[in-house]
Amino acid sequence: MRKSLQSSLSILVLLTLVAPFSSKVFAENRSKTKTTGKAKAVSKAPVVTKSESNLSAVSSAQLSQALKLVQSGQYQTAVPLLYSLSRRAEFEKERMQIKYILGSSLMDLGLNQIAAFQFVEVIKNGNSHYVKNAIEKLSLAADVLGDDTLLNYAVSRIKVEEIPNASKDLIYFRMGEFKLKSGQLSQAIDLFSRVPETSRYFFLSRIDKGLAFLEAGKPQEAITLYKSLVNYRTNASVTDTNRVVATLGLARAYYQATDWENAVATYREIPRDHPLWHETLFESSWAMVRAARFRSALSNFQSLHSAYYEDFFIPESLLLRSIVYLYVCKYDEMAKVLDLFEKTYGPIRRDMGNFVANNTEPLAYFAEIEAANNNRAGRYTRTRLPLKVDYQILHEGDVKRAFGYLKALNEEKNKLDLMPNISKSSVGTIGRKILANRYKNAKIFIGEMVKSHLIEMSAQLKDQYEQASFIRYEMINGEKELLKKRIAGKDAPKVMLNENVDRSVYAQNGYEYWPFEGEFWLDEIGNYHYLGNQSCE
Repeated sequence: MRKSLQSSLSILVLLTLVAPFSSKVFAENRSKTKTTGKAKAVSKAPVVTKSESNLSAVSSAQLSQALKLVQSGQYQTAVPLLYSLSRRAEFEKERMQIKYILGSSLMDLGLNQIAAFQFVEVIKNGNSHYVKNAIEKLSLAADVLGDDTLLNYAVSRIKVEEIPNASKDLIYFRMGEFKLKSGQLSQAIDLFSRVPETSRYFFLSRIDKGLAFLEAGKPQEAITLYKSLVNYRTNASVTDTNRVVATLGLARAYYQATDWENAVATYREIPRDHPLWHETLFESSWAMVRAARFRSALSNFQSLHSAYYEDFFIPESLLLRSIVYLYVCKYDEMAKVLDLFEKTYGPIRRDMGNFVANNTEPLAYFAEIEAANNNRAGRYTRTRLPLKVDYQILHEGDVKRAFGYLKALNEEKNKLDLMPNISKSSVGTIGRKILANRYKNAKIFIGEMVKSHLIEMSAQLKDQYEQASFIRYEMINGEKELLKKRIAGKDAPKVMLNENVDRSVYAQNGYEYWPFEGEFWLDEIGNYHYLGNQSCE
């Protein structure tokens, strides 16, 4: 069991904040809402200049023709010609200019991955005044693709003072993320602060700035920031994701500040029909336990462990529920919960261990998670691991982003196939090879991520089994002490809270009181109230 509730929650807050804020919840927003989290992959026609080198009349005319096609927006005709010119020896001096214009034209056609390779070549050459512009374009293309590798490459090549005005907000935001991931918190806070309110990255940058405050041990600064973000979205609907995420950030900041009551109250503002509600329900249970509101926590667990959430991987919630029963001396209920934990997660632990032991290749892990992703999309595919495990891994921010990248590659291939002038040319052939290679590497990368998550989950489950053993030991001690008291005639009376109160007392504000009889109804989830009293003397 964790050393203390405080340390356990600190760990929980940091882990859940990193995932939902910067990896789980906001990565999902970026992949789903282009207007919120991604730059539009459209660029103005590049400024082009004629070469001052001694080209032949024919070569000069071909280059002039290509530039005119670009300036007039005839990119599908210009791209094959530009690619051909970029490979010819007589254009060596103009090669970086041609490649930059080629990349920009491909980008305007929505072929961002193929364009990225042109920009990378310009950047690696390093001897052209197109390098800074290529870095800017590469960052835009990578942002649309959701390719963290390209983004990190672009960000690592640029200095703050060299950021072009047209994409300063994007670069500030991405550099801030880069610094946050590497633990350079003060630099991250500074960079996030530079993103202006007019930017499409403003809200995301401030969310991550709050996360940086929390990781730096500054919950009060995070509280102030998240309050302002909630107010910023006050006119949005209650299910608006930005509003919900800001509210969740505020609740977590209150928690880290050990302000349990405000944390509980803020968690309750998350609407039930938002995808984050289930995760919120569990986190709020921790706050309730810290505030000694055991009855409220047990009410939450009734919803958390209903049949509607049977595919969720939440072993910690069962352990926390058993601890609450320990606090109120409900040893019979405690034993049932511990038995349920072992019955549910024992086979899962075995299956996870066997899978890792018998599979070394990343593609085996990718095949497993792809099958689970198909299941979630309604296309039944057999999986080798329990869906609880697979769905939990699919919920991880890095895996979400990687699947978004695969989708972007497929969409780009489809676009390429619909452009016969390009598809049938040499650049189309090279483009298909680039897309196929990136797709293959992305699958390997996803497989490695899945394996890493699976090993981490197995280690955590092993620790939780040890915690369960300690909890059961405490249960046995508690039962022994209670038995001694009963023998001595000092056991506590078995009464239910308010058992003599008429049920009409509960029929307030349009609600009716119904005792739980073993059936779960979707419209009742979140409305359970535990009425049992503690059994300790």
